[in-house]
Amino acid sequence: MSQPTSAQPGGDARTELRGSVVADRYSFWYGPKQVLHEISLGVEERSVLALIGPSGCGKSTFLRSINRMNDLIPRISHSGDIRLMGETIFAGGMDTVSLRQRVGMVFQRWNPFPKSIYDNVAYGPRINGQRDRTELDGIVESALRRAALWDEVKDRLRQTALGLSGGQQQRLCIARALANQPEVLLLDEPASALDPIATQRIEELLYQLKEELTIIIVTHNLQQAARVSDRTAFFYMGRLVEVDLTERIFTSPREERTEAYITGRFG
Repeated sequence: MSQPTSAQPGGDARTELRGSVVADRYSFWYGPKQVLHEISLGVEERSVLALIGPSGCGKSTFLRSINRMNDLIPRISHSGDIRLMGETIFAGGMDTVSLRQRVGMVFQRWNPFPKSIYDNVAYGPRINGQRDRTELDGIVESALRRAALWDEVKDRLRQTALGLSGGQQQRLCIARALANQPEVLLLDEPASALDPIATQRIEELLYQLKEELTIIIVTHNLQQAARVSDRTAFFYMGRLVEVDLTERIFTSPREERTEAYITGRFG
């Protein structure tokens, strides 16, 4: 079982750096502004890690670092390392397109393409060169089933994805990511704009998907973090304050700042 991990100001961390995703003293800057300070943690394979903390504390920046989405922003820089299955994602020959296929991402606001449901899910495999119609049909059905959406849309695959409800569109975006057979799935506030019923569907889906994927989710909903995650990491002012089993974080955190945040004294 993983040992409790705390990170102290200044970047000193007592960390077991193992797992399918590992950050090793990772820091990040937007121009001259440093927004992450020596983050060190490992995310175990086939588990859910929740990132919690106040707005602006660096959670989403860290999440987008894992598949190098931040590379699309001018004047960014970093130090330290992030490794995927033991391989640095910053290697000179790393193809970011391939990286983003291995590390799928779902954003806060669902963003289906203005295409049919089928074409949304088939988009990634087609970009990767898949042209066989039978193979594509199988990929689309499998991804939609894994996203718990197949039974709701199987009779209207050729209809526009924009006609789906918000919760369905978000699950479609998850299916679109799953069609690339990722090893890791990143989710940035995936249920924040959804009603309670749609949110429950997303949470149930994450519970199922962790049997086959590593999942990292940013959420401001502490109840959601407690429900869906195996481990929780608390970020504050760009630093990792504490990461531990979710039950421990919410019942007996080691750090006073963690307890203050989860009990609502700030945030």
